[in-house]
Amino acid sequence: MFDEAARQRIGALGESIGVDPAALLAVAEVESAGKAFDTVDGKDMPLIRWEGHYFYRLLPQSLKKTALTKGLGHPNAGGVPNPKSQQARYNLLERAKQIDEVAALSSCSWGLGQVMGAHWSWLGYATAQELVAEACSGIVGQVQLMSRFIVRSKLTDELRNRDWAGFARQYNGPSYKKMNYDSKMAAAYARHRTAVSGANVDSESEEDTPTILRIGTSGVDVSQLQEKLRKLGYTVNVDGDFGPATKQAVMKFQEDHDLQADGVAGPLTWSVIERLQGIPEDA
Repeated sequence: MFDEAARQRIGALGESIGVDPAALLAVAEVESAGKAFDTVDGKDMPLIRWEGHYFYRLLPQSLKKTALTKGLGHPNAGGVPNPKSQQARYNLLERAKQIDEVAALSSCSWGLGQVMGAHWSWLGYATAQELVAEACSGIVGQVQLMSRFIVRSKLTDELRNRDWAGFARQYNGPSYKKMNYDSKMAAAYARHRTAVSGANVDSESEEDTPTILRIGTSGVDVSQLQEKLRKLGYTVNVDGDFGPATKQAVMKFQEDHDLQADGVAGPLTWSVIERLQGIPEDA
C-alpha cells in the first residue's frame, strides 16, 4: 500500500515523535486495512465514518430538530445508520454541512487512523477544516493526523516498548483482541523492521521484551498492583485488568512520589509501592 516515498516520510514522522519508524508504519498499515482512499466524485478521498450522535450533540438546540427530521443526527449512537459506500457517506456529509459545516466535519472520523474531526482543537488544529485538509492531503497527511492523536493520547511509550496490546487497548478500544489488532501490529512491525534494517526481530533478547505491568496486561499481578494502590488511597477497581483507569492511578502515584509519570508499573515504581506498604499506618 505504501510506496517507498511514503514509507520514508512516514518513517520520518515516527522519528519525529520518538518511536521506531517501523512501529508507526505497522500501525498505519493495520489501521488502514490495506486501503487509505476511495473514489468519491471522481477523486481519491480518505475513508470516513459518519457519527450521527456527534452531529446531534454538537448542534445548537435550534438545529437539533432539523437534523433529526432529515435523518442526519440522533441523540443515540447508531441512531443514524452509517451508509455502506464512501460515496453515500460523503453525500450525507455534504447534506449535514448545509446545516452546520463545523459540526458536520467534526462528526466524521477521518483517514486511516479514523480520528474524529471533533478532536481538531485538542490536537492543535486552528479549525476543523484544517484537520480535514490534512486528512485529504494524502497518505502522509493521514498518518500525520494519526501521529498527532498518538502523541496527544500519550501512547508513544507503548510504541517504543512494542507493547502492541497496550497500544491497541487504548487506540482501538477494549474489544481490540476480537479483531487481533495487537497480533496484526506485531506481525506488521516484524515485516517493516526487517525491510528497514534487515534486523531479525524474532531473535530479540528476553531483556528487550516488556515484562512489567502496563495498559493491556491482565492477571493476578495486575490485581495485586490495584489492591496496593487502593490501600495507598488511589481510586482504582481491583479487577485484574490494566486499563485506562489503572494507568491514570499509576501515573498519579508516580507524580506524587517524583517518579517518571508514564503509567507503567516498572521496577522503580514497584519498589516505592513496596516501601510504602511497609510503613505502619500510624507512622
